[in-house]
Amino acid sequence: MLTPHPLEAARLLELDTAMVQANRLDAARELARKFASVVVLKGSGSVIAAPDGALRINPTGNARLAVAGTGDVLAGMVAARLASGEDAFEAASAAVYLHGLAADRWAADQPLTADRLAAT
Repeated sequence: MLTPHPLEAARLLELDTAMVQANRLDAARELARKFASVVVLKGSGSVIAAPDGALRINPTGNARLAVAGTGDVLAGMVAARLASGEDAFEAASAAVYLHGLAADRWAADQPLTADRLAAT
């Protein structure tokens, strides 16, 4: 399982970040194929890609998830689902959705930090 943000994806694909951002679906699909792994390309409309070419675009989440540590929370959410025996693509899709939903439901006047997000 890989959960890169666009700069990390660009480095893995030997591209620049602008190219990844301009072709997010292709970048996620190529990472999944190249590393034979489910990939979550984080960002607005996070893309979940499987090595077989399956793709999902997540509708939840917002810029508040750019806070340091929130990616670690997402990784933990995915790991928990994998540990329970869930298929990797489904585990990633569900975790990304719930992670974004927690950020969407967070009160606008409250700071979002990784430790608070993990507690939701």
